[in-house]
Amino acid sequence: MRYLYPYFRTYWKLFFVALLFLTFETLCDLLQPTLMARIIDEGVANKELPIVFRIGMFMLLVTAAGAVAATVRSIVASHVSQRFGAELRSNLFRHIQSLSFQSIDKFDRASLVTRLTNDVTQIQNFVNGLMRIFVKAPLICIGSLIMAVRLNPPLSVVLAVVVPLVSILIVMNMRIGFPLFAKVQQALDRVNGASREYLSGVRVVKAFNRFDYETDKFGSVNGEYRDQSTKAMRLMAVFGPGIMLTVNFGIAAVIWIGGVRVDQGHMQVGHIIAFINYMTQILFSLMMISNVFTMYVRAKASSDRIGEVFSETDRNIGTEKTRSEADAENASLAGRSRTELVFSERDRGRIDFENVVFSYEGAGGDPVLKNVTFSCLPGETVGIIGSTGSGKSTLVSLIPRFYDAVSGTVRVNGADARSFEPRALRERIAVVPQKAVLFSGTVAENIRWGKEAASNEEIVLAAKLAQAHEFIASFPEGYDTFLGQGGVNLSGGQKQRMSIARALVRGPDILILDDCTSAVDVATEARIMAGLRGYSSGLTCLVIAQRITSVMDADRIVVLDDGAIAGMGKHDELLRQCRTYREIYRSQAGKEAAGHA
Repeated sequence: MRYLYPYFRTYWKLFFVALLFLTFETLCDLLQPTLMARIIDEGVANKELPIVFRIGMFMLLVTAAGAVAATVRSIVASHVSQRFGAELRSNLFRHIQSLSFQSIDKFDRASLVTRLTNDVTQIQNFVNGLMRIFVKAPLICIGSLIMAVRLNPPLSVVLAVVVPLVSILIVMNMRIGFPLFAKVQQALDRVNGASREYLSGVRVVKAFNRFDYETDKFGSVNGEYRDQSTKAMRLMAVFGPGIMLTVNFGIAAVIWIGGVRVDQGHMQVGHIIAFINYMTQILFSLMMISNVFTMYVRAKASSDRIGEVFSETDRNIGTEKTRSEADAENASLAGRSRTELVFSERDRGRIDFENVVFSYEGAGGDPVLKNVTFSCLPGETVGIIGSTGSGKSTLVSLIPRFYDAVSGTVRVNGADARSFEPRALRERIAVVPQKAVLFSGTVAENIRWGKEAASNEEIVLAAKLAQAHEFIASFPEGYDTFLGQGGVNLSGGQKQRMSIARALVRGPDILILDDCTSAVDVATEARIMAGLRGYSSGLTCLVIAQRITSVMDADRIVVLDDGAIAGMGKHDELLRQCRTYREIYRSQAGKEAAGHA
């Protein structure tokens, strides 16, 4: 709950303004039964019509004042809760962005979506309720108790029995309800996960006619969500009427005892009516308190889930700075640009791996990389090849600090990568991932993801180098062609070439191509690699590939096998000296081609 303290400091003044008007509204409500009793006992009983009009007009004024207070309170409460919810959601989104992959991997993606939406909404609704009915309910309850005892102490014995019983029911509701509503949110996570998985793989589902399977799978998680929600709602269905029944028994007791006392001449009829009104107010306030605790239980479950995300910090890299924070920090260092702060010109583009060990489970886990040591010199093209699961993608993910090594050192430009602020480090590195990821928007907007200020000429040049210009130009609207979500209207090879263009427009010092030409034909791939060689002599390029043809012309080839370096050198050298490389070559080119070589 500590993550909520900054919001309390921001909104506490408006919060208490809402509570002030809420208190005034409550006082107006509490006056109504007493005024009604005076009308009956002083005006109606004595047939004094002026008294009825006088007290009646005063009641109208009190009601109008309460209505104005309620209106102001509602406006302030809505303003505070909406701003609070938007700010909490925005800060949670920023925090998720600041986490490393190692931290994000601890959470299911569907669960993060639920926490950003449904869980924040639960807390937002609770905050809104605090300034509307949640604080009003106990005020009405306490105020009605005081007014009832003051009005007729003997009848208040009934309250001494009813209130403790209702309090016990509310406590039981809260203790039993919290784990139930926590399970409801977890079940909702699974529903969102199943929906997300189906929508992302809808083409595969249709291709293999797996509608029934997906329907059954969604029906299973949806049924679980229904069952968990039913259990939680059943709890409310039991405790709500139980509280109402208890209070109604109290009202019946008041009517019976009051009737006896009126018959004996110890009470007036107006007092009974006022006392019943106060009992009714107590009934509704206790019901509201019960709902308060129900919503509190849900909000507490959601708050704990959001707190889990906020409490997650990267042990290796800490919290990354936002763009504005990084810009402000760099601007404060007079006379030195961001590039000068982070990069050494002498070793610009140099990468060194020194006895690097990495495990996704952290220290003590099964290592994915084992004592990897090699260097990439500025302007050099290094190919990285190996069987599936050998650690190729994991290795290059350490360079932009998506993950940090468990032991050993990854140096960028001659300095330990962990000494750099991640944002500034990544500004000079471009990564083309295995899976091409495009966003809704035009072709030009997608390429500009690499460099926001890129000119049209830079975009066209990058597209030409990536061999994407030809198919883009064939579109009726060219670079203004709108792409659907994920680039659904492009082929796999077109998506990959768009991703390469997005990386090249950045003008990076280090370019990482992570098996990003798997959907591109060999001839097009050769033209892309030739364009890269002429693009910049100072560009350090790491090419991860499954096909040997993709790395044969590299300045150096690193062969990975089970997370360790099995060989390193040029193509011809590795054919003679590295058994693993030779086996890969033979499996792709055939023994006859290997003998020819």
